[in-house]
Formats: sequence, C-alpha cells, structure tokens
Amino acid sequence: MAKFWNFVFFQLGWFACVLGAANQQVFWAVLVTSAYIAFHVWYLNEPKESLGLLSKALLYGIVTDSLLVQLGYLNFHDSWPTSHLSPVWMWVLWILVATTINGSLSWLRGRPILGAFLGGICGPMSYEAGIRMGAGSWGSGSQTIGLMLVGVVWAFAIPLFFYWDRTPVEHGLVGNT
Repeated sequence: MAKFWNFVFFQLGWFACVLGAANQQVFWAVLVTSAYIAFHVWYLNEPKESLGLLSKALLYGIVTDSLLVQLGYLNFHDSWPTSHLSPVWMWVLWILVATTINGSLSWLRGRPILGAFLGGICGPMSYEAGIRMGAGSWGSGSQTIGLMLVGVVWAFAIPLFFYWDRTPVEHGLVGNT
C-alpha cells in the first residue's frame, strides 16, 4: 500500500504545484507538497540516506532546469525566487520525484536502460502537460529542441537517482509494503 500512496501523493503534488504555478499561487501547493515530503522522510527507517538522495535530486533539478531557462528553451510563468533560476515549485517537484525512487518507481531498480527510456519519454510529457496547463511555455528556441533536451535531462535523471540512492531496499517504502 505504501507504493500506491506514494504514487497518489506524487500525482496530487504534481497537479497542485503545476496548477498553482499556472494561477500564480504556488505558496499553498509548495507548502502542502513539502509537508508530504517531510512526512515521507520521517516515515522511512533511513531518513539520512533519503535526505542525501533528495538533496542531490534537488541540485540536479535546479541546475538542469535553470540551464534550459538560460538557454531560452523553457519559461516558467511563476519564476519566484528569480527569473535566472527554475522556480521553487519546480524544486519541490524534483524532490517529489526523488521520493518515488524507493516507492512507486522501485520496480525500476536494477533496470537503468528502462529507467532512462521511461524518463526520456515521461519527463518531456510531464513538461508539455504543465505547459499546456499554463505553468510555463517553451522559450524562443525551438519547442522540438526543448522537448529533446528535457528528454535527455530525464533520461539521465532516473538512472542517476537510483545510482545515488543508498537506502537499503528493506528500509525504504519497498520494505514497508
């Protein structure tokens, strides 16, 4: 059941942050999603290892999304804290994705090729969905190149997050099912 709820809360957090950004009201979405992330870390038997993964995923997300913004391929409509970085609601989403590594995405453990393939497809689909919902737009560069770059970012992200994860399987959400 823990993996199921991890999936549900991931989806709720994603929709809350994207809709909040689309309506220029991200405060509550970020706050509630962050509360779930804190609960997720507290719930695990190995919170220190989980925090390491979440921190690395956050840094990866800030760098890659900010680079896409600076290259002109991606624009976020709620750009707080600054237009030079990806917005805070995207930071929360990167951390939220990392919570799925030992939860709803745990079935990808040991399958880096499949993880890269799914990341390379699902990442761009998620960004396109967020853009269509009004949370951002493709920049003055090509939408096609932007989608391809997002695909590359996510094709690396999923296997990398599993590599970074040091939580013993029996201590993560997988072990709590």
